[in-house]
Amino acid sequence: MTIAKSRMVERDGQVELVLGDDVRQSRRFNADIAPTSAAERTWTRWNVAALWVGLSICVPTYTLGGVLTAYFGLSVKEALATILLANLILLLPLTLNAFPGTRYGIPFPVLLRASFGIRGSNVPCLIRALVGCGWFGIQTMFGGLAIHLLLSAILPGWASLGGVGQVIGFFLFAAMNLWVVIRGAESIKWLETLSAPLLLIVAVGLMLWALPHVSLGELMAQPPSRPEGDAATPYLLSGLTAMVGFWATLSLNIPDFSRFAKTQKDQIVGQVFGLPLTMFFFAALGVIMTAASSSLVGETVSDPVTLIGRIDSPVWVSAAMVLIVIATISTNTAGNIVSPTNDFQNVAPTRIGRTGGVLLTGLVGTLLMGHDLLQKAGIIVSDMTLESLYSNWLLGYSSLLGPIAGIMAVDYFVIKRQRLDVADLYRDEGRYPAVNAAGFVALGIPVALTLVSLMTGLWQWFYDYGWFTGSALGALIYYVASRILDGKQQVAAEPVSS
Repeated sequence: MTIAKSRMVERDGQVELVLGDDVRQSRRFNADIAPTSAAERTWTRWNVAALWVGLSICVPTYTLGGVLTAYFGLSVKEALATILLANLILLLPLTLNAFPGTRYGIPFPVLLRASFGIRGSNVPCLIRALVGCGWFGIQTMFGGLAIHLLLSAILPGWASLGGVGQVIGFFLFAAMNLWVVIRGAESIKWLETLSAPLLLIVAVGLMLWALPHVSLGELMAQPPSRPEGDAATPYLLSGLTAMVGFWATLSLNIPDFSRFAKTQKDQIVGQVFGLPLTMFFFAALGVIMTAASSSLVGETVSDPVTLIGRIDSPVWVSAAMVLIVIATISTNTAGNIVSPTNDFQNVAPTRIGRTGGVLLTGLVGTLLMGHDLLQKAGIIVSDMTLESLYSNWLLGYSSLLGPIAGIMAVDYFVIKRQRLDVADLYRDEGRYPAVNAAGFVALGIPVALTLVSLMTGLWQWFYDYGWFTGSALGALIYYVASRILDGKQQVAAEPVSS
């Protein structure tokens, strides 16, 4: 028996929406972006911590130290300190934006409806989705290389395929990732939980393998690559901004995962234990492995997949590539497929379900990697590399997401006072407008200033520190614009306690 009107029920600080026909029949609703029920909120602090271990142990994290030393002019010591500090800073937006997901069980795109409007939420959603699709393509390229090296070690003649073998590996790896997410949140939960301890053991093993081949004292004493005499502060702040931008996307769509957490304490403790130390350790591993690579394989190699592929042992190469595939799947599924899948569904919930959103993510990610795939297949010749794509536009583009993080936090904690009408978030006719002008003003001004800074060189500091300047300015403008443009907005009623 169904009920006509939905109602919110609060149990132990968690709010559950008892669905009625008013929401079920809305064109803004489908079962995949619906609020989680109390029975679906099963993630403990260990599941949340495992999620972050799985997200952090990946090839891009491994290369962060090299990116900061080569592109941002930092020393190894400065680079590692910057990575640790950035991830400690990130805990603030991550835990704050996770709060409404845990309390109300709603995913990221539905939460955005409160600050950008029911239809207006599609703009920041699609901005976020594009970044996710780009990262999906890059991670899939790394995973495809691992599959190619694995097959080269166990199948005679596969290595002769060269770049074509990597392209085949790309599509095999993409299919594995998409299949996991199509199966739903529980499959992601168990993948992350089972793979996390295994990945940590492998990371420690690699560290022990590399340490005898490098002098830590000499490594930490290496001078920075910036011009001698230049002040360190601008380089450090630029590097810090880039490292914060690395997880800028997850600081937005963390409700996609926190809506499955049992309690607020679980999501907070899980993130505190899972993120900063794992990121720091694996980035440090990358620095040490790269430094030791000349002794291990005879030349400097900054890519762990290529480095391990140089080992003269098919058995060890095969085992290592299987583990790299698992590590990259655990990162890719949670970090780069879940959010775009939900974001695409938000555009047309009655037409795009989870499977459709997953397939759209795979298609867009593949198209974004089209140039690199054609290059590997030998169809085109180009000097553009995957590393330049990863180091430049994606990190820069991620910094533009700062205003959205600030807007979300101010809207929920200050404007809405941590009270949402969940049923109205799924209806066209309700307390939330189709488009919330305050949200777009607060997003548009920082983004415009960042683009002007980038294109003209004026206020270069605004672009260099884009995530910080954008999030702070977006939060401030949203607060003021909400008071001016929507001063009469009422706070939602308290849910009924049970």
